Amino acid sequence: MNITKPHLAIVGLTVITIILIYYYYYEIVVLQEKQPQPEQVITPENKGIFGVIEIYPTAKDGREWFINMEDPLNDKSFSITSDVPIVKNVEDGLAWSINDTQIRMNVGTPDNAQPWKNIEMTGYVKIRSVYEINQENEGGISSADSESLAPDLTWRARGGSHNNQNPCEGTALNGGIDVVNMEAAWKKEIWHTGGYTDSRGSAQATENPLLDRWIGWKTIMYNLDNNTSVKMESFIDDNNDNVWKKVNEVTDEGGWFANSSDEEFNSANCNRAKDYIITNSGPIATFRADNIALDFKNLSIREIQPA
Repeated sequence: MNITKPHLAIVGLTVITIILIYYYYYEIVVLQEKQPQPEQVITPENKGIFGVIEIYPTAKDGREWFINMEDPLNDKSFSITSDVPIVKNVEDGLAWSINDTQIRMNVGTPDNAQPWKNIEMTGYVKIRSVYEINQENEGGISSADSESLAPDLTWRARGGSHNNQNPCEGTALNGGIDVVNMEAAWKKEIWHTGGYTDSRGSAQATENPLLDRWIGWKTIMYNLDNNTSVKMESFIDDNNDNVWKKVNEVTDEGGWFANSSDEEFNSANCNRAKDYIITNSGPIATFRADNIALDFKNLSIREIQPA
């Protein structure tokens, strides 16, 4: 029996077809069925679950918190001081609205979890209106509980629940932006309320007015030199396009003193130096605003691994 070229071609095509069928069934169908399904959302490299670019990667086994945009209050870790109400934004179904002279949206630490320390805090806001300012001293700075009567946004961390009866838990690193003059700066609080410092790292965050447009705001803090100093950085997404520009950075290695008198500073008996470096962790991180009405979305906090 003579085997012609057409016969060889048919045989060859048959073999190739069998191989392809085997590959499809085993390599694609069988192996895919064996792949385990993830039990939780894993943050992709360089982006969080909202698609927002991350400046630093999440630390190995580091905590991540992302706001529940469907129902923010349906989260035991999330609370709003004084129960200031929030409402779903009718114009933007992906955002929520809040309106008060003092806005404090807090993210706590569950039992047996590590408190917030080296973190990247991110949030998007649209400022709807600004309250009139009737009480302020020179430069708009007040030593009262709100420390600044100027309309501003501040992401802050490294403290706990505090009040006048429990002042020493009131430590914080505050990365803020003044809504009126668009100036960003850092301030620290060594105790509540007599341990505030002056601002450092003042810089123009944007040339564009902040009213009625979305911006992203990030504050980052992490310890250096075996936890003997701390570095703070601020970033802005000025055009709401996920492009982040560094606004300022400050490193506290000491010498950044509270601006209260020695008598007032020592009255709390917190046993801290007047230029105490806030390298400690804290169970509460807060998205804060003063004297503005705003919309917010895509809030997040992550424990990071600095470069």
